[in-house]
Parts: sequence; structure tokens; C-alpha cells
Amino acid sequence: MPEVIGVDVGGTKILALQLRADGSLGQETRKLTPRGGEAVLDAIAEAVDSLGPVKAVGVGAPGLVDHAGILQFAPNLPHVVGLPVRAGLEQRLPGVVVTVGNDATCAGWAERLLGAGQGSHDLLMVTLGTGIGGGLVGGGELLLGANGFSGEIGHMVVDIHGPPCPCGKRGCWERFASGSGLGRLGREAAEAGQAPRVAQLAGGDPVAVRGEHVTAAALEGDAGAMDVIHRFAWWVALGLANLANVFDPECIVLGGGLAESGGVFLEPVRTAFNDLVEAAEYRPPIRIVLAQLGERAGAVGAALLARHASGAPAATPRP
Repeated sequence: MPEVIGVDVGGTKILALQLRADGSLGQETRKLTPRGGEAVLDAIAEAVDSLGPVKAVGVGAPGLVDHAGILQFAPNLPHVVGLPVRAGLEQRLPGVVVTVGNDATCAGWAERLLGAGQGSHDLLMVTLGTGIGGGLVGGGELLLGANGFSGEIGHMVVDIHGPPCPCGKRGCWERFASGSGLGRLGREAAEAGQAPRVAQLAGGDPVAVRGEHVTAAALEGDAGAMDVIHRFAWWVALGLANLANVFDPECIVLGGGLAESGGVFLEPVRTAFNDLVEAAEYRPPIRIVLAQLGERAGAVGAALLARHASGAPAATPRP
């Protein structure tokens, strides 16, 4: 039987996978994320049951997860506030040890142990998707904060006059440097006639432009799309430089759906970062790399944390 199951809860889908006792990854299952907190817990439990029986379950959830395993706030999960994830799943899965953490924190732990951040004791994980999440590792340990809320880096305010954010503020970093931010920059360029190929890929309608249209045109070498990519990379680098000035990581790992096709903006991000970070010429270089574990990173990290919480011996997954 699988020793642990890791679950990654996203705004649109729930991914659950097995982590066997020998460290290999087993079966996985996916479900659409329903609306409403209790329905989300039911869907997680159903996914786990379909892969079980199991000794321990780890869950990565998007938003503010406290030390009691309560999802207090999730900007990108409608109708989910104060959801007792750990207690609710322990009711639905009797006898199973349940561990709950922030999804990007879980992804950061997986990348630190098994992915692009291996060997780094001070690491920053940045997940670029619909929004931006973060995982912080300092001295080889996860930095969770007093309440467990650390890593909400997407909600740093970088422009007080910027666009509104689902969290209720304006000008959050993720409004500029996430997939939705790339789409907004692409629409602005297309509407101004500066990115005709991007608009063409969106069916000729500038209003329909999304981030993937910008990326696709940039991969073709389109000049207008590359201009958008460079503006986007500057916003990404601005947030990374602010974080580097505070946390002094040796490695920054970029993950999430956007980074999986992110080779096109990695070098522009690195260049802009060196211009923005304090005293770049006087400090050791900070590596900025793409994540290696892909969309499974959050679930793998949740499984690793569940393994530790259950007291099971360590094993190294082989995705």
C-alpha cells in the first residue's frame, strides 16, 4: 500500500498522487475543483480514497494555511474562507494522519530536496501561474512564520495605483508578474497595435489575448511579443530583487504553469534582476533557475511533509 498520498489543490483542479514506501511515485488522479469549502474537502477525500488505503496524506492548498491546518483565506478559491482542511479530512479519512500546508511552500520543499534547488540551504520558490505563490527555505528549514502564513509573496504591493487584486488590494505583484499579468500586458500591446501577431493568435481580437498567446508569438521570434516579454520580465525581476534584498537566497526557483514554458523569459528576468537587486556587482551571484518537478511539485512536496509528520523513514521519490 502507498505510504503517503500528496494532494495539490488548485483553482481549477485537484491533483493527488501516491508516494510509495520505496520512494517511487505511483498512481495519480485528477478532479475538477468544486465551488464551496465542504465540496472541496469531499473531492480531496474522494481522490485519496481512489488511491488508498494510506497511512498519511499531505495537502497543499492555495492561500493562508495556519499551523492548525485551517485554510483561512484563499484569494483564488471562491467561497473558501476559514476552511478546516486538516480536521475535515481527518473526519472523512479515519485513522489517516493529515498534514496541510500552502501549495507553493510544498512545491518549494520538493524542489529543494529533489529538484532544481537541491543542495541549496537558503532558497526562494516562486510559482508563476494565475497568481504568484512562494516558498521560503532558510538554513535548510521551511520558514513558515508565526501563523504559517509566510510565502504570500504575490501580494506584495508594487504599485499602489495598479489594477485591483482578488485579495482586495490594488497593485499586488501578481497583477503584473503572473500569467494573468502577462495577458494584461499582451492585451495592452495588442490594443495599441504593437503586437499584431499576438492579436492574430487570439483570433484577431486584442481583448481575447492571454498569456499563452504572448508566449507562443515570442517563441516564434515575433518582435512585438518579445517587447511584451521584456516588460513582463522586468516586473518579475522587480519582485525577485525585493525578495532577494530581504531574504538573501542562494537560489531562486521559478515554477508554476507559466515557468514550464518560461525559457523565453528566463534570460530577460536574469538580466533585469541584476540591474534591480542591491549591489549586484558586490554580492555572490544568485542563481535563478526553472523548476524541475513540473506540475507535480506541490503534490510531491505535500507528500514529503506528510511522510515527515507521520514519522515514516525518509525516502527519495523518483518522479
